[in-house]
Amino acid sequence: MTTAAPRTPGILDAPPEDPVAWINAAGEGTLADRMGITFQEATPQRLVATMPVAGNTQLYRMLHGGASAVLAESLGSIGAVLHAGEGHIAVGVDLNATHHRAVRTGTVTGVATALHLGRTTATYEVVISDEAGRRVCTARITCAVHGRRRDR
Repeated sequence: MTTAAPRTPGILDAPPEDPVAWINAAGEGTLADRMGITFQEATPQRLVATMPVAGNTQLYRMLHGGASAVLAESLGSIGAVLHAGEGHIAVGVDLNATHHRAVRTGTVTGVATALHLGRTTATYEVVISDEAGRRVCTARITCAVHGRRRDR
């Protein structure tokens, strides 16, 4: 008799009373996990996550702009999923980011604030700051909200 491996929480599952723990557990083994992104706060209206600079730098040893984009998309996508509810998915359809200053060490914090929470789309502004509270990047992400895919 074989025993099934323990199941990692999935993003289509209903979040428990502690959505932050659920998000961090569901993200194990994903890009966000590999980049060290840790969620601190999560509601459909506002999300907060941190990411280390170390390991996420470009050749000049500054925070890679793509790492900031990954943090922004992670925040916006999870916010859109929380907004959409159980049985729905959200996928990014537009992301733009403006990089304001270099960061070489420490941790950055991303704060996503909902700009629009609709039936089929959700849009967030994401402000990424360094440990001194200086703005490093401003991003905007729009996600499309879809119902659960049927098995074919």
